[in-house]
Amino acid sequence: MKIELFPFQHKAVNDLRSRIAAAMGEYRSTAVPQVISLQAPTGAGKTIIMAALIENIYYGSESYMEQPEAIFVWLSDSPALNEQSRQKIDLKADKIRLNQCVPIADESFDIEMLEDGHIYFLNTQKLGAKGNLGQHRDTRQYTIWETLENTAKNKSDRLYFIIDEAHRGMQGQEAGKATSIMQRFIKGSPTHQLSPMPVVIGMSATSARFTGLVGNTTNSTLRTVVITPADVRASGLLKDRIVVTYPDDPEKNNDMAVLAAACSEWKRKCEHWYQYSYEQHYAQVNPVLVVQVQPGTGSALSNTNLDDVVAKIEECTGFTFAENGVVHAFGGTGTIILNGLPIHHIEPEQIAEDKRVRVVLFKESLSTGWDCPRAETMVSFRHAQDATYIAQLLGRMIRTPLQSYILVDDYLNDVRLYLPYFSRDTVKQVVDELQNTEGGEIPTVIDSEAMEDIVYVSWSVHSGRSRHRPEYQVEGQIALTDNIPLHEVTHEPDLESPQTRAESERAPRPQAESLPIYRVPMQPTPAPFSVPEAGEQITLLPEIDREGITKFINRLGLLTYVVRTAKIHSYLKSLLDLAHLLTMEDIYRPANEEVRTHVIAMIRSYANALRANGQYGNLSKKVLEFKLIADVFDVFGRAIQNYGQLPILTTSDADLDRQLRMAEAKLGNYGFCTMYGQKYFHTDNPHEYAIDCILFAANEDNITKLNTYAERKFHELNDDYRRYIVGKSEQCRNEYDRIVANSDRKTKHNFTLPEIISVKKDDGGKKYSNHLFADDEGTAQIKLNGWEAALIDKEAERSDFICWLRNPSGAKWALCIPYEISGEIRATYPDFLIVRRDDRVGYVIDILDPHGAQYKDNLGKAKALAEYAEAEPRVGRVQLIRREKDSTGQDCFKRLEMTKGQIRQRVLAAINTDELDHIFKTESFVE
Repeated sequence: MKIELFPFQHKAVNDLRSRIAAAMGEYRSTAVPQVISLQAPTGAGKTIIMAALIENIYYGSESYMEQPEAIFVWLSDSPALNEQSRQKIDLKADKIRLNQCVPIADESFDIEMLEDGHIYFLNTQKLGAKGNLGQHRDTRQYTIWETLENTAKNKSDRLYFIIDEAHRGMQGQEAGKATSIMQRFIKGSPTHQLSPMPVVIGMSATSARFTGLVGNTTNSTLRTVVITPADVRASGLLKDRIVVTYPDDPEKNNDMAVLAAACSEWKRKCEHWYQYSYEQHYAQVNPVLVVQVQPGTGSALSNTNLDDVVAKIEECTGFTFAENGVVHAFGGTGTIILNGLPIHHIEPEQIAEDKRVRVVLFKESLSTGWDCPRAETMVSFRHAQDATYIAQLLGRMIRTPLQSYILVDDYLNDVRLYLPYFSRDTVKQVVDELQNTEGGEIPTVIDSEAMEDIVYVSWSVHSGRSRHRPEYQVEGQIALTDNIPLHEVTHEPDLESPQTRAESERAPRPQAESLPIYRVPMQPTPAPFSVPEAGEQITLLPEIDREGITKFINRLGLLTYVVRTAKIHSYLKSLLDLAHLLTMEDIYRPANEEVRTHVIAMIRSYANALRANGQYGNLSKKVLEFKLIADVFDVFGRAIQNYGQLPILTTSDADLDRQLRMAEAKLGNYGFCTMYGQKYFHTDNPHEYAIDCILFAANEDNITKLNTYAERKFHELNDDYRRYIVGKSEQCRNEYDRIVANSDRKTKHNFTLPEIISVKKDDGGKKYSNHLFADDEGTAQIKLNGWEAALIDKEAERSDFICWLRNPSGAKWALCIPYEISGEIRATYPDFLIVRRDDRVGYVIDILDPHGAQYKDNLGKAKALAEYAEAEPRVGRVQLIRREKDSTGQDCFKRLEMTKGQIRQRVLAAINTDELDHIFKTESFVE
């Protein structure tokens, strides 16, 4: 694959491959049709997983032989879905040739059997009663049913039938037709003289959906592979939150007022993405505003005033759109003119890649076959009874544009939906429908807010002043105000100025043929200190250098962890990925070459040892002979038994290449055999290097030693160079975190803070002016329980106290520490980080975790804090805190300081909570 699979995708491919191998073996033995179900929620990348599976089958792996003659039939319910899937395979699967993907067209398709080594795309719309594929014609000798039946009978050992069960966008009769046609391939159809396909692989969002498709009348054996919403949520592929905004009273709020709010939100998103992309050196994301309008009655195109919609968007954003900036997806409608601007039609699957598109108008057509991660903001003029349509669309908007969580600016991890004709109760219907559509648990947080009562707010470390955009647009990048000609980008427009609006209305619309490169004005940076004007009140509160503190913490790179439920990659893969990153980022340039040299030396050492003890000749002779059937696994993934009785023939170069490919697969497909050949190839014995590699990979002790080396070397490189990652770009840090997180269940990472976070407003909370993240007024409204609030107040009394940070449980950026309970490794997030002044280094960071003695995880978390204090000496205090009565009966905070070696050792040696209680009694102190 051209892309690196996420851990859950990699696991799904392996699970599917093993179940397919078992299914093929069982079908060959019993002739009972087999069904494998891939159940994956929205955003899991089902097409990418299936593309990787196809490559795995065609080219083999360390466990299964290659099957280049395999035939795949990919069935969906529309040509658009087929084309979208085919394009993804062509773009992402580097081993699959363009001519291997064959759309089955009505006019020209007429063959007795499907050809080996091809992926055929078929859709239910071509298989209905009116479809030509199922009919004999003067120009067609074989119907599609006959072609598939002949293929299933004669090539059952290589035929894989994939059902992309995505017709959730269909309604009523059309959905029923699609289901009926798909069921023919699972159950067979006597009417069409079609037998059940030998092996069917189904992709679906829920178990109920595909189980319903399979039905109860089939005799097929059903195997399932399940991707959980939690797996997808942890990957960073999806936005963290869907925020649904509605007017508190739809009767009192004009729909254009809601559109104006959506436009303001979208413009703000554009600004944030522009800033982020520029600073992190990404291509511009160019967020899309999606506007769902009402269907028309009679001859009207829409009951929504479309001219007003376009005019309002331009008025509220200050953008003047050129041609192709605003498009529509109204079926059966060509170019229309709105507010003087030509609005061209676009197919939904083209939106994501056409960077000219900034606003999309549509009715219903985007709910199926559409995937546009750039869609950041949506407003829908549909009414409350249309909750299903809205939910279907929103489920396609939650993918992240960069396929990763945004650390620097958490605001970019939200997607917003505005519903002017919905109320609090009807918004709940959308949320419920969205949950039901995706199997009860869509893998992201869904929340709602009234326009009059905003739920999510942004806090920053920028002390209430805005960040500043760079002065120059980078050539080749598409920028925030694309489609605005150069001569019009002279100043920031005052959107409230009547003069500005009037001038905008009078100005002729530009006829831009290409996207301009323009200069964005730099906002002046305010001085850090200013002299107050006469009458101005001077605050006596010291200003917190939030930016400086954040930079200090991020440069420090304190230890944090990621805890997974399962280990994903072998240490060999993790080692090679880490070595590549260290080399490419110029952190430790010899890393790549060092690892390759070590592995090649291991192969050479083993081959020389065989030569020295006289075994090499006999073993190499066996390599140069091959059995009539494959050595280890057949095409069904089953081990061949008693193959010593088979006749032995002289090997061919082709079979030696096959054995070498198998050896390469066992070594991880990282090119070790090729590199070994480059170093040790001899023209007088051209097969020797290949034999060395084959013999090395065939010995399980060698594989064990290789993995042991990889584990040791991985930890060595990670421990030595982890701290140097913190000074690199966010792209580098994200890649490092991905590599390390996939290596084991409990992995070390660098603790880094974002600059902007998006938080849920705590109603009734106290406004703190000494929190590290704050709003534009320098405060953070946070609701703490009684003794948490008392603890923060107590800390603030210290002479060296500067600020504090609430460490949110489960947040991707939060400080995480692993602990063990009942033999299971879990993650804990200490409640508070305290920032104090330190004359030697500037700042010192403390970790405070108030935790009641009544909780059963108390001992596990105490040991986790003790281990952390031992592993990370750069922190100040690491305290487990209890609220108890002192000798006078007053409440006090008793603290157990884990940075003290004697206390730490006692905690680590404790075997139950009674011992921990005794340690608290004898070693804790009160500040």
